[in-house]
Amino acid sequence: MTIAGKHALVTGGGSGIGLAIARALAGAGAEVTITGRRAAVLDEVAGAGLYPLSMDVTQEHEVAAGVVAAVKARGPVQICIPNAGIAEGRALHKTDAAFWRQIMATNLDGAFYTVRECLIGMRQTDWGRVIAISSIAGIKGLKGAAAYSASKHGMIGLIRSLSEDYLGTGLTFNAICPGYVDTEIISRNVTAISARAGVSEQEARAMMVEANRHKRLITPDEVAQAVLWLCGPGSSSINGQALEIAGGQV
Repeated sequence: MTIAGKHALVTGGGSGIGLAIARALAGAGAEVTITGRRAAVLDEVAGAGLYPLSMDVTQEHEVAAGVVAAVKARGPVQICIPNAGIAEGRALHKTDAAFWRQIMATNLDGAFYTVRECLIGMRQTDWGRVIAISSIAGIKGLKGAAAYSASKHGMIGLIRSLSEDYLGTGLTFNAICPGYVDTEIISRNVTAISARAGVSEQEARAMMVEANRHKRLITPDEVAQAVLWLCGPGSSSINGQALEIAGGQV
């Protein structure tokens, strides 16, 4: 089995983990639709098997229309990567409804809309992979980030339920749960943690490095390689799993 010529869709595919996944899939021969809210960012990285699609995953109608357009251009989505997300922490007693909804709308609602729409075409094929990018916060919870952790737990619940729905078919559903990955989100969080904890940015970054079991930041390509493995030969029995990429047991 090869993914050459198969249509993949990666939300949040213009930067960070999403872009690394998109490039890895394209490098293996897939035709990859990359989505995001910032058209200029998508256009900048497009080409070589990457096709930009401006789409806000928090808007149900945009996801529905976007997937229809992508399918019309490149056929049914057979590799669906709900990756778009917000990684922001806030103590629960400081969490208002607007912040809660912002996190859920992107991380969980966005994954739901994306997978649901991609399944319309995928269910008509004999092979498909849905690989959600969750987090170690979806496994154990993250201090000071109740909304984020709840959204990432929700993604895993969605994936596990779908894996039960489609047992015995050619479709599998898994989640990848990275620790701290060296992306622009880390840079933003360094600033936020520094301000919140009253430490230097260097100390804030060291806190995130220390949280990974092997004491270094994970590279986006490490996550991308896990996606390729789940799409590769011999992966059909890996289903309903939450794969931790954290340098050690969480």
